[in-house]
Amino acid sequence: MAQRDVRTRLARRAAKANVSLSDDLTERLLAYYDLLARWNRKINLTSLDDPDRAVDRLLLEPIVAVRHLPPGLEIHQMDVGSGGGSPAIPMKLAAPHVRLRMVEIKARKSAFLREAVRHLELDHAVVETARYEELLARPELCEASQVVSVRAVRLETRVLTTLQAFLVIGGRLLLFRGPSGPDEPNAVMPPLQWQGTYPLVESLRSRLTVLTKAIR
Repeated sequence: MAQRDVRTRLARRAAKANVSLSDDLTERLLAYYDLLARWNRKINLTSLDDPDRAVDRLLLEPIVAVRHLPPGLEIHQMDVGSGGGSPAIPMKLAAPHVRLRMVEIKARKSAFLREAVRHLELDHAVVETARYEELLARPELCEASQVVSVRAVRLETRVLTTLQAFLVIGGRLLLFRGPSGPDEPNAVMPPLQWQGTYPLVESLRSRLTVLTKAIR
């Protein structure tokens, strides 16, 4: 799809989702989408078969989710299973003050993420080629992030318990979800608490579940 067509589609989909985009953010989102589409022809990063769905899911969902970042000028965010870079990169583009760490086990996808960081000139953004469980062995990463974001993960107690270990007390675990399943996941156990589940993009019936880490 030509960039002009993507620009028109993004503007139309953003208006439908009631999302306001500045000119600068629009340009940066388009640059990311163009890079993603070019790499996607060589390696399978994500599905772009349905252009409307791709724009809604890859670009607009993360922009809406930025509303749920905690306040503050220095926010450390770890994105787990970053794959093709969404939601992490669009969130970073919309909130450039965030210090982003993307975790991706597959080397080719990690190579794309590093190229995206370089191409988009993202400050304070790094890529880890590793399983997120392996990062628990690094003391500087334990209880060091105000935000952990993840998409397409099974909501199991074991997984959530591992992810919360990266959060500071009061930190937020952002779970990008589809329409299925209860708003309050059954797998949530202390020290995590369910804060709420919020709509993202109506056309996808997508939701964001926010869990907070409480004092033990």
